[in-house]
Amino acid sequence: MTNPAQSPTAVQRLLSLDVLRGVTIAFMIMVNNNGGSGSWGFMNHAQWNGLTPTDLVFPTFLFVAGVSVVFAFEARLARGATRAQLTRHTVQRAAILFLLGLVTNGFPFFVLTHLRIYGVLQRIAICYLVVGLFYLWDRSAASKIAVLAGTLIGYWLLVRWVPVPGAGLPGRDIPFLDPDLNLVAWLDRHLFPFHLYEDWTTHNLRDPEGLLSDIPAVGTVLLGVLTALWLRGRRTATAKALGLAAGCVACLAAGYLWSIWFPLNKKMWTSSYVLVAAGWSLAVLTLVYWAVELRGWRKGWTWPWLVFGSNAIVIYMFSELLPGVLGNIRFTADGRKTDVLMYTFNHVFAHIPDPGWAAFAFSITFTAFCFVPAWILYRQRIFIKV
Repeated sequence: MTNPAQSPTAVQRLLSLDVLRGVTIAFMIMVNNNGGSGSWGFMNHAQWNGLTPTDLVFPTFLFVAGVSVVFAFEARLARGATRAQLTRHTVQRAAILFLLGLVTNGFPFFVLTHLRIYGVLQRIAICYLVVGLFYLWDRSAASKIAVLAGTLIGYWLLVRWVPVPGAGLPGRDIPFLDPDLNLVAWLDRHLFPFHLYEDWTTHNLRDPEGLLSDIPAVGTVLLGVLTALWLRGRRTATAKALGLAAGCVACLAAGYLWSIWFPLNKKMWTSSYVLVAAGWSLAVLTLVYWAVELRGWRKGWTWPWLVFGSNAIVIYMFSELLPGVLGNIRFTADGRKTDVLMYTFNHVFAHIPDPGWAAFAFSITFTAFCFVPAWILYRQRIFIKV
């Protein structure tokens, strides 16, 4: 059975999108709290070039944000909101997200001399601001395709053909995508010395959410916008699902082909990585859309993901701040100093013989603990909008 065709201006909330958002937040919490050094390889980011399932979580959240921009803005416009009101709200929301990112980075001690400026929420804020204002200015698909191509090709030109000051031209004087000698890292070291993610005592190296790599990250969000425009078109649900699948294949094929010359790299957010990550995001969305919108499987299995996704930013903040609290509740046990997290792992999960399963059990338990406040808010019908 298929749903009736929708008009291009119809505003319809997609349950499948809410489910995907919840799945993404849950796995983001898991991989950010993966149980430490014993965790399986796929529960960790690739060291440099390459790709693991963990590397797909953050871009999927950005992709979902792009889809949400279209549906949320169109819903508000249909209710009578003006573009000026939406512009003001977009700027305000981006500013709040950026400030929340700084709070997350600094918690609990807020050492300002080494406070990391970049971060996950900061990247979301910047990309949301740019794409949100762009969509309000021009809601056509053609402009989004043009800018998407510009971001991906332009970023490749920057990191491939612009010499790194003091080092030379990538691919000739220095290795292409050298971890330390690349334009992205060079700029970040000069903008925010000793305020980066990989901030060592002797020298700064790089930040995985650096300034220049926001350019292709905007491309990730634009792919979400294009997906939303497709889903809002006048076509049957079956045709929409087939279009999602075709987009998945196209992005994966283009991304993996480009990776021969421009390797997949999450920390650099390479253009090939943008396409491959979007391809996998589309693959999951296609499956969820087929199950929820086409097959009508809406009850039971969707509930935990709807709970997680209903207050996504709040629960992400909770999951990021909680380790800072538990890790600083320190005491002496078994003759040595420890904290709540370390004690819990050593006295509960470390008894599991296999280190990978021990780490995975910790990750699942931590995520389940984060589910509790999400469930309380959901049950009380409290939805905190940033």
